[in-house]
Amino acid sequence: YQTKLEFALKLGYSEEQVQLVLNKLGTDALINDILGELVKLGNKTETEQTVTNANTSVMREASSIESQRSDSPLQEDATEDGDNLRPIVIDGSNVAMSHGNKEVFSCRGIKLAVDWFLERGHKDVTVFVPAWRKEQSRPDALITDQEILRKLEKEKILVFTPSRRVQGRRVVCYDDRFIVKLAFESDGIIVSNDNYRDLANEKPEWKKFIDERLLMYSFVNDKFMPPDDPLGRHGPSLDNFLRKKPIVPEHKKQPCPYGKKCTYGHKCKYYHPERGNQPQRSVADELRAMSRITAA
Repeated sequence: YQTKLEFALKLGYSEEQVQLVLNKLGTDALINDILGELVKLGNKTETEQTVTNANTSVMREASSIESQRSDSPLQEDATEDGDNLRPIVIDGSNVAMSHGNKEVFSCRGIKLAVDWFLERGHKDVTVFVPAWRKEQSRPDALITDQEILRKLEKEKILVFTPSRRVQGRRVVCYDDRFIVKLAFESDGIIVSNDNYRDLANEKPEWKKFIDERLLMYSFVNDKFMPPDDPLGRHGPSLDNFLRKKPIVPEHKKQPCPYGKKCTYGHKCKYYHPERGNQPQRSVADELRAMSRITAA
């Protein structure tokens, strides 16, 4: 036994393997038979170890992928996106007249816009419409699908701005002021194709807010379509524009190969980090401006 054990140890086998083989073949087995069994046993052990290592590595990779998924912004987006979306304030008159081709106050257009935001997960959607739109349709002020207004009011989505009659004359409150004020106070988004220039001139903070939070749109038949780049091609995407905190990283624009030597100015299609979001005059325009200053 000692001779066979020393022989196997010299070949790199362990004492446990030798005992397994001797238990199988018996102590009187020849060295060649023992060596053959040891070779088979060694191959089997290596295979099992390889499989075990492979399973371990697969499990580690799976756990790392799971941890990446749990830590990834997209997972966070799926769970917390509803809380991360900005409140939406819709200019009901502007949307309805736009859907009605500026001839009819189409309440269906308001419903299409509201549904678009609700389907994206927005929980806070408010529509402002003047109260006199509840009155019966007249030839000079056509209204279609008027029952939609009542339905949205019951769902606490639509709000009628106050109006009243004084000696047969209608007194109407300015609904645009309601829209801008609520959007500003709730840090939300204004949905309208109106620029609100009169309100922007009232307060500097309103002007900045209108410039940065106004979402324009188009109607293609019955399809509500806001732009994918609400603030221009160098601004945020629509997804990030509607979120409080951006989740999907913006695609980096290709920098201009000419850098500061570029003579195209604001017409250049490449990205100029030195100008930020502000348009940049071309070199020729700069030289003209400098010559005017020098002449003066």
